[in-house]
Amino acid sequence: MGLTLSCAFATSLNSHDHARIAESLGYARAWFYDSPSLYPDVWVQLCRAADRTQHIGLGTGVIVPHLRHPMTNAAAIATLVSAAGQERVMVGVGSGFTGCVSMGQRPLKWSYVANYIRALRALLRGEEIEWEGGVARMLHWPSYGAARPIEVPIVIAAAGPKGIAVAKELGQGVFGAFEPIQGFDWSVVLIMGTVLGAGEALSAPRILDAAGHGAAVMFHYALEHGTLEQIPEGKDWKKAYEQVPERVRHLEMHDGHLVGVNTRDRPFITGELLSSYGMVMDRAAWRDRIQALEAGGATEIAYQPAGSDIPRELEAFAEAVRS
Repeated sequence: MGLTLSCAFATSLNSHDHARIAESLGYARAWFYDSPSLYPDVWVQLCRAADRTQHIGLGTGVIVPHLRHPMTNAAAIATLVSAAGQERVMVGVGSGFTGCVSMGQRPLKWSYVANYIRALRALLRGEEIEWEGGVARMLHWPSYGAARPIEVPIVIAAAGPKGIAVAKELGQGVFGAFEPIQGFDWSVVLIMGTVLGAGEALSAPRILDAAGHGAAVMFHYALEHGTLEQIPEGKDWKKAYEQVPERVRHLEMHDGHLVGVNTRDRPFITGELLSSYGMVMDRAAWRDRIQALEAGGATEIAYQPAGSDIPRELEAFAEAVRS
């Protein structure tokens, strides 16, 4: 396989140990999600992972700028660099899908994201910035933060033309979901699902446990982008949430987002649906899928396991794509 094999985690209290397991299985990088309303602090868990691993790359997939002042993320990056070494650290930045919508807010304007990245880079170089009317510079003395300049690659999570333009201007790479974004030397594709065992039925409880999160996020994404009619029972799924007051609907909808299947989503997610969207496949089909991603311009895949046995999912996927 020519692609770099990496993994991505909906950051949990066990993700640091899952990164250790991923390293032992040969995964090159581990990307940790940053959605404070759903997961524990991403930087704490990344530093815990650094203490338990030796060479796997560690980074955010992705931070949402408005959640933290640029100085806060700069200090966090410096802390991770001190724990893992600069060569192991990468930073993903996005405009906010889950990180914003799960708190009832809209994704950020790309102009804001671009300015944030410029400010973050300047701080890491040891320069002064002006942000929200105040002048700031990393003042950390030795042993209080990694020495500047700190040079870590930044990958931009993008899809539309504005995000891709920011990625080309300010990023070292691009992070896409399900399909590669062409025109980049470093194009990461997030994928999710599970490897179907020999003789295993699509109705097996394990299938929903390990891959159901993928269909749930597919519904959420389609709602945000006006494409629900393309998903079987998409309109009925929407009606199920319309029973919830609009003020708090996003809270219900994002319950278990990228972790599992909540009670409102459960009637609409089946093994057959997951299979039809390429989230449940046997080894041969997964290998074909990886080859197609590479042919389409991907240079790295970030596989997100889920469910009650994440080590099993990591191992099964690594074996599938390498056999």
